[in-house]
Amino acid sequence: MNDSSWGAPPQAGQAGYWGPTERGPVQGAAPAGPAYDAPEAQQTRPMPIVPDGPAYGGDQDDDRGAARTGGPLFRDEDHGAFPGGNGAGFPSGDHGRFPDERYGGRSGGPSAQPHATPQHDSSYVPQNPEPMPAAQPQPQPAPAPAPPKKSAGRDLGAAIGVGVGLGVVIVASLFVVKAVFVGVVAVAVVVGLWELTSRLQERKQIKAPLVPLAVGGAAMVVAGYVRGAEGAWVAMALTALAVLVWRMTEPPEGYLKDVTAGVFAAFYVPFLATFVAMMLTADDGPWRVLTFLLLTVVSDTGAYAVGWRFGTHKLAPRISPGKTREGLLGAVSFAMVAGALCLQFLIDDGTWWQGLLLGLAVAASATLGDLGESMIKRDLGIKDMGTLLPGHGGIMDRLDSLLPTAPVVWLLLVLFVGSG
Repeated sequence: MNDSSWGAPPQAGQAGYWGPTERGPVQGAAPAGPAYDAPEAQQTRPMPIVPDGPAYGGDQDDDRGAARTGGPLFRDEDHGAFPGGNGAGFPSGDHGRFPDERYGGRSGGPSAQPHATPQHDSSYVPQNPEPMPAAQPQPQPAPAPAPPKKSAGRDLGAAIGVGVGLGVVIVASLFVVKAVFVGVVAVAVVVGLWELTSRLQERKQIKAPLVPLAVGGAAMVVAGYVRGAEGAWVAMALTALAVLVWRMTEPPEGYLKDVTAGVFAAFYVPFLATFVAMMLTADDGPWRVLTFLLLTVVSDTGAYAVGWRFGTHKLAPRISPGKTREGLLGAVSFAMVAGALCLQFLIDDGTWWQGLLLGLAVAASATLGDLGESMIKRDLGIKDMGTLLPGHGGIMDRLDSLLPTAPVVWLLLVLFVGSG
């Protein structure tokens, strides 16, 4: 684009001449004069390029006439010179090259007209106005969940019913015919061995031989009742030997772990149960066995009741998360009171202070037995040893605290009142 498109240039020296001055040739500058020659005016910007179209001036400038030469090339009639400009109506800095650029006008030449804006046209309507966002309801905080109710963890109705039924059978056989009670103990031992060996095979692939264990276990209980401690030890040794021989009929893979589990099962279930049969041999044998059963049940009940109501501090969370220190205190308190009453009124030549010691020992042994059974079940990854007793689990789930408590009660009663 050249200067002819803006009309014929005036002669040198005339106002509005765009040619060179003593500062050098510039284009698009304001006319020579004080505004141009001011010290702060260093150099104007180059002439903007105008899109192709009819050029004003010359023969084509029918309605606008020749280019004006008496003042600034462009002037915003409404706004005058731009604030912060160079004094000739042109902006400087970040305001654009021409006044109308701020309002969307073309900056290519004198034909650029400002678009309709709120400053130019009162009928201006913004295009595609964004709707105001609808007010979103503020989320209400969720109500605090109600604290979970403490659960007993089992069917109490079934547990109480089964417990009462077992108690009736035990007491009836205990005081009617002693041999019948020995038979009840032997049956419980065999069922317990079956539950234990079945879980070991299912969960650990340990095949402890059940046949020699069942026969030897029943014989162990009978031998303890007939021959006392000597008979129980002999039966235990013979049962262990039978386990070793019986397992030899199968391939040797896993022999060591199978016979080890078998000997452990023989000691854990039938051998400990023989102390119940040995208590029965005394003159007041039924009362000794009843004291043993009552103290163990009372200890478990006290631990359960106090722990369920007040328990907050875990006793052994890695072994049995449900047991608490408060429950242990409840077991000790209940067992000591029951022991004092039993020794004072049920056992010949017994005294209340002996009952206190017996109750304390029963609470400790019953708790350790329960923890030991829980350790076995946790290792096997099971909750109960069986499902034979509704509300209780299996037979072994009821024998867990009775088995380790039997030798403790037998020994303390022998020390306190003799073997009678």
